[in-house]
Amino acid sequence: MIDTALLIVIYIFLGTTIVSMIRIVIGPSAVDRMIGLNLVSAQVLAIFVLIAVKDKLPVYLDVALVYDIFGFVGLMAITKYFADKDKEDFTGV
Repeated sequence: MIDTALLIVIYIFLGTTIVSMIRIVIGPSAVDRMIGLNLVSAQVLAIFVLIAVKDKLPVYLDVALVYDIFGFVGLMAITKYFADKDKEDFTGV
């Protein structure tokens, strides 16, 4: 019973991840794409955790932790890139 419920939730997360990926591709601005990327990262993290609970494999929790750290660092790098780009546009340099 619990395995079925976890599987349903995993499929729901997969569906919302696909919708978020569409937002990343179509998003009219860089901010929309960044929010979509952050959302996809959080959803994949949740999927890893649910798989770890469903299959009783704690190694997926380690993978989820590393994935989350890389997602955060990547988001910070993208934010810094756009912040520097906006600063250059503002100062005219």
